[in-house]
Amino acid sequence: MRILLTGGAGFIGSHTAVEMAQNGHEIVILDNYSNSDESVLERLEKIIGSPVIFEEGDIRDYDRLYEVMEKHHIEAVVHFAGLKAVGESCAMPIEYFDNNVAGTVTLLRAMKALNIKKLIFSSSATVYGVPQYLPLDEKHPLSSTNPYGRTKLHIEEILRDVAASDPEWSIVCLRYFNPIGAHASGLIGENPRGIPNNLLPYVARVANGQLKAVQVFGSDYETPDGTGVRDYIHVVDLAYGHVCAVNYSANHQGWVAINLGTGIGYSVLDIIRAYEKACGKPIAYQLVDRRPGDVAANWADPKLAKELLGWEAKLSLQDMCESSWKFQQSC
Repeated sequence: MRILLTGGAGFIGSHTAVEMAQNGHEIVILDNYSNSDESVLERLEKIIGSPVIFEEGDIRDYDRLYEVMEKHHIEAVVHFAGLKAVGESCAMPIEYFDNNVAGTVTLLRAMKALNIKKLIFSSSATVYGVPQYLPLDEKHPLSSTNPYGRTKLHIEEILRDVAASDPEWSIVCLRYFNPIGAHASGLIGENPRGIPNNLLPYVARVANGQLKAVQVFGSDYETPDGTGVRDYIHVVDLAYGHVCAVNYSANHQGWVAINLGTGIGYSVLDIIRAYEKACGKPIAYQLVDRRPGDVAANWADPKLAKELLGWEAKLSLQDMCESSWKFQQSC
């Protein structure tokens, strides 16, 4: 299938590009390089072993989206492009709603005009808000504690309405938990611009001496060690989940939301200890106040992904940290 990856030069998008190409799909990457750079394309070509088709563009630009999808005869879209930092979204809600929600509506308009009706959406476990029970399954009530999560929730609602309006649409919302790690080659991984907002790239930069210490936001949660607990999933496992979702969409119509997680919760301190083992050195950290919008713990019930997609996570926490460290050394 010919697939457009919006935000395909980013962390999750680039790993998905590899998995898609290696599983027989033709990929076109569209990105505006807001949180990535051109070197990713060269690295992708080394891994895949063939040229990567790239188109620069912004998802809020209807004419550009239409042009790219028509030019490459796109059959399905995997939609990653979006701003994604919880803390930043609290300070910049207008920018988040403009890019994430308005951008998705623009993409849908272009897809509809070209009769492209297969969409895999990069959603998030933040749509569950403060957990009422654990593990989180897809029937859990939806809410959000921050603007970033609300953009994901609003987009899911829009996509559900779109699918209900036309039975030809096939839309899969993949609710990610916490992707970390890197490709086994060490060529691609998470390398955000500026100070990282996510835990693992911050830990990695402390490990290589770029940053002094990891800030651990909150040490008084009702968790085993007081720090936040999350379901961390290897980005390669997550990427393969998109291959399974595209294959599913080829034979199913309607809207569905599916968790992609391991079903295991790890604390921030668990991550730091695993990374210390991976890099062979101590990781300095500081316990600081809780961060606005964070919850104490969440982890997935991943049963539906196995039932509908035939997918389950295979790589361990240590695999995640070791692959991240390998990538960090090549940056």
